Amino acid sequence: MSAPNHFFAEALMLLGGAVVAAPLFRRFGLGTVLGYLAAGALIGPIAHLITGAEEILSVAELGVVFLLFIIGLELKPSTLWRMRSDIFVLGGLQVVVSGLLLMGAAVFTGVLDWRGALVAGFGLSLSSTAFALQILNDRNDRNSRYGQRSFSILLFQDLAIVPLLAMISILASQAQPSPAAAWRDIGVALAAVAAMILAGRYLLNPLFQIIARTGAREVMIAAALFIVLGSALLMQVVGLSMAMGAFLSGVMLAESSYRHELETDIEPFRGILQALFFMAVGLSVQFDIILANLGVLLAAVPAVMLIKGLSIYALCRIGGSPHNDAIRIATLLPQGGEFGFVLFTTATGVSIFSGATASLLISVVTLTMALTPVVAALSSRFLSGEDHEELDEDFDGAGSDILMIGFSRFGQIAAQILLASGRDVTIIDDSADRVRQAASFGFRIYFGDGGRLDILRAAGIEKAKIVAVCTHNRVITDRIVDLIRSEYPNVRLFVRSYDRVHSLALRERNVEYELRETLESGLVFGRQAIQALGVDEDTAEAITADIRRRDEERLQIQAVEGVRAGSHMLFNRPVLQPEPLVKPKRNEG
Repeated sequence: MSAPNHFFAEALMLLGGAVVAAPLFRRFGLGTVLGYLAAGALIGPIAHLITGAEEILSVAELGVVFLLFIIGLELKPSTLWRMRSDIFVLGGLQVVVSGLLLMGAAVFTGVLDWRGALVAGFGLSLSSTAFALQILNDRNDRNSRYGQRSFSILLFQDLAIVPLLAMISILASQAQPSPAAAWRDIGVALAAVAAMILAGRYLLNPLFQIIARTGAREVMIAAALFIVLGSALLMQVVGLSMAMGAFLSGVMLAESSYRHELETDIEPFRGILQALFFMAVGLSVQFDIILANLGVLLAAVPAVMLIKGLSIYALCRIGGSPHNDAIRIATLLPQGGEFGFVLFTTATGVSIFSGATASLLISVVTLTMALTPVVAALSSRFLSGEDHEELDEDFDGAGSDILMIGFSRFGQIAAQILLASGRDVTIIDDSADRVRQAASFGFRIYFGDGGRLDILRAAGIEKAKIVAVCTHNRVITDRIVDLIRSEYPNVRLFVRSYDRVHSLALRERNVEYELRETLESGLVFGRQAIQALGVDEDTAEAITADIRRRDEERLQIQAVEGVRAGSHMLFNRPVLQPEPLVKPKRNEG
């Protein structure tokens, strides 16, 4: 088979494996990552249909690069600055603590000397950005509190690759590098980062404006790819990771008006290449090494995952994460990462340990990757109590004519009317599931507690012409109404009422409009019922309007005279005492 045809056949097999495995594994709740891994292992080391996994992996790593760029687009510099504690403190402690514990375990076994154990320990302390973020994406949890903390740890690990590679050079030479060389390397890296920041701030927006005027869609896509790959290459040249370069370029473009278009252009490449990355990991599984060292791997793989998981859990708990979030993070990041391949290969090149040891460590990393989706899926067994999930409160872009608080069934219906009229609606809700679901349908919805004054201000209450309180719990509704009335007495309040008594209580609070959640649906239901019994449409509508009018007049009377007043207006006839039900008489005619 000629080279072009061979390449075409391999590409076709990889695409076919992805198309079959991903939906199948997702259907059984195992996640797409495990499906890609299984497809790669079946096509490569089991069926031997494809060889050369290293070449495929080197190309597929661009999927991780594109993923970090898209994440950067969603993180403004201000948001990144807010995460600095988790990145540098929690992330730094995770690498150091996990690295030292794994080093100690390696020294204890006596397999490696202290230099090899140091490299192995810190290499295994790094987790897989691609695996962890894909699992978060599958769960729609990337913006959750635990998702943000997980990402912060991964981000520091990407930064840690530079000093870890320098450590290998020091261990190989057993001599300190010259201060001048060290300061030069640091200066070059800082200059490259500064150049990217300046370019993102002053050059990229004008560049995209010029390209957009041409109307050439393909040129915009080419420009997006050029920015991502160029920034990745620049960071690699100065000693940082390609993923870090792409991430920084994404952050610099996070406030650009072309952010959403760039994300749309890059996403297809990211999806395909990231799937290819997981399949390439499956292709690189060396079953001969695994079988030859089965006993060692059966001990090493669970030991690595257990040590990392327990240390991450402890650090997250110390850092303020609740038990459930700490469990989720610990079961998401127990695997080895892509940078472990780089560190172990580099250590072999400078004779810190042998090629056989490097292959064994790479097998440990690969197996921990393969087991991560399974471990993450089992995390629910260790969760305890009621789990009220929270997302980060990010109100960028909030501030509309209408601020809606609460987005359950009632609010969802009301929002459709408001949006259909051409009005902007900002929605806040404290249910992470509802926020994710509504955001996927294009609603401008934010996670937050409407009973907090800072959240209301961040959501733009001072700009809102109407505040619609659509929460379904009476106590919560009253608390929100009281807060708004005390801080913003002139705001126009439209409130969902729980029942008739609640409506009267809201009127005492001077809300502009309230509506019982079941009133209109009950009226429509009754109208349809009498029409089905033969009443014509006009008469049914007149009866409905009369009942609505009587209900409102009765509410006005009750607001003055008390809740028991106005009973004579319930029906067109006097209120009667109910008669007991009796068994119907049989017709004996």
